[in-house]
Amino acid sequence: MPRRDHLDARAIAVVVLLCALWGFQQTAVKLDVAGGLPPVLQATVRSAGAALLGWVWIGWRQNWRTANALFRYDAFFWPGALLALIFGVEFAMIFVGVQLTTASRAVLFLYSAPFFTAAGAHFLVPGERLRLSQFFGLVIAFAGVGVAFADGLTSGRHNLSGDVLCGVSGLLWAVASIVIKISPGVRGVPAARLLVVQLGGSVPVLLLCSLLLGESWALPHIGAVAWGLLAYQTVVVAFASYLAWFWLLLVYPAGRLSGFTFLTPLFGILSGGLVLGEPLTVSLLTGLAAIAVGLRFLNRRNRA
Repeated sequence: MPRRDHLDARAIAVVVLLCALWGFQQTAVKLDVAGGLPPVLQATVRSAGAALLGWVWIGWRQNWRTANALFRYDAFFWPGALLALIFGVEFAMIFVGVQLTTASRAVLFLYSAPFFTAAGAHFLVPGERLRLSQFFGLVIAFAGVGVAFADGLTSGRHNLSGDVLCGVSGLLWAVASIVIKISPGVRGVPAARLLVVQLGGSVPVLLLCSLLLGESWALPHIGAVAWGLLAYQTVVVAFASYLAWFWLLLVYPAGRLSGFTFLTPLFGILSGGLVLGEPLTVSLLTGLAAIAVGLRFLNRRNRA
């Protein structure tokens, strides 16, 4: 599919759906931890399972020779290794960080990624320079997230180490997006290979992090709900949604795509309200309005 210089209706619909899936991901992780699954071990199983699904997908859709050559040594090998390392460290930080701080602060710091991505794409990716009004849109949207999580930010119940971990993971997310856009070795790589290499390559990184954290691999009895949530994380989030995300990154402008990820924490709050009974506050509604305005500015097409 040819590259696009703006987000069309299909891209917007897909990225909003992805944000909804990722928003529920936070609830799924917390429920699985409560069910006895250590956080980084969760991430490890999720990445391994999704990588296997991706390998099967490529073998089925293309051919098994292509699937078996995913990790071959070519121009994509070293960029792929770098992306896998970033991916593994990023998700180890996310899964641990969410446990060390409040959910509102964790999501707020994690979704600082669009700022870094838009700024990096502006300076490093040809054809993705943002006008002043689009940067203004990012600021409005980010302010909306801050308003939506005002209760969490003012409660004082947080842990600085968790804030730092989630903030750094957001930065790493942005770095990975920029690497995908500017690396010559990534150009032309199918989204499925991009996904499988990052997922599969992240497994050793996540296993090492799990060992260093002293997580127990002798899992207690896990109920059907916990296994179902882990399957959701693996099949729906780590495989299907990431495959769609990498396809979007290869076709559409990274900075404007990342701007829509501001919706994810708000979907997270909605899922928390529906699943965990958390209140839907005025802050959430105000934040939604600000985000809608910010995204309108961000997605304006450049004048000819």
